[in-house]
Amino acid sequence: MADGISSFWGPVTSTTEWCEQNYVYSSYIAEFFNTVSNIPGILFPLIGLVNALRQRFEKRFSVLYISNMILAIGSMLFHATLQKVQQQGDETPMVWEMLLYIYILYSPDWHYRSTMPTFLFIYGAVFAIVHSQIRLGIAFKVHYIVLCLLCIPRMYKYYIYTEDRSAKWLAKLYAITILLGSLFWLCDRLFCKEISRWHFNPQGHALWHAFMGFSSYFANTFLMFCRAQQRGWNPKVVRFMGLFPYVKIQKPKAQ
Repeated sequence: MADGISSFWGPVTSTTEWCEQNYVYSSYIAEFFNTVSNIPGILFPLIGLVNALRQRFEKRFSVLYISNMILAIGSMLFHATLQKVQQQGDETPMVWEMLLYIYILYSPDWHYRSTMPTFLFIYGAVFAIVHSQIRLGIAFKVHYIVLCLLCIPRMYKYYIYTEDRSAKWLAKLYAITILLGSLFWLCDRLFCKEISRWHFNPQGHALWHAFMGFSSYFANTFLMFCRAQQRGWNPKVVRFMGLFPYVKIQKPKAQ
């Protein structure tokens, strides 16, 4: 804690702290950079949500974008307070978000339509209850990584069967940003003692948040393109002002 600045939220009760000095800029924000770096994770999903609603994509994408925003808001509250309850409000949505990705990735080839969402909903509810009662620690991280790894084979399959070059670039940008973010996250965890002695802290965990904001948007946009192809909606990746990519579709009149 910085000298002369007291904590509005009281003693730290979360099980995890990151390599950022607490309460340096405000008594209301424990980890300033780790808090504000979640802003891209709110703005980008909001843009995606507007596009999904405007073009009447399936509700699964609206729910996914809302899930992205809930996760970013939960992360902001956690890093601002470093309290146990807020930590659960960050970690539980992480798992729910991955369950949504699993559903979107695998449901098109799932023959029993009601079983997958029912199972994933029960799984998410049970996890939330267990996580609220037990501090999972390293078990949570392993569990989350396993859920992420389950998505990789399907994402790769979508990538190799996609011929559109712009859509393939979205998948590549997703991979690049998530790898860079993960690298910064790992360095922040493994080399915190060394980093703390530097005159300048690169804020690796904050960079992880920022890169994940980009990464999730690229992944969502790529999945929207793939799903639109499956539905025969003639999707195209276009760019707003020549920079910001989004999916534009043309549904048959019957739809």
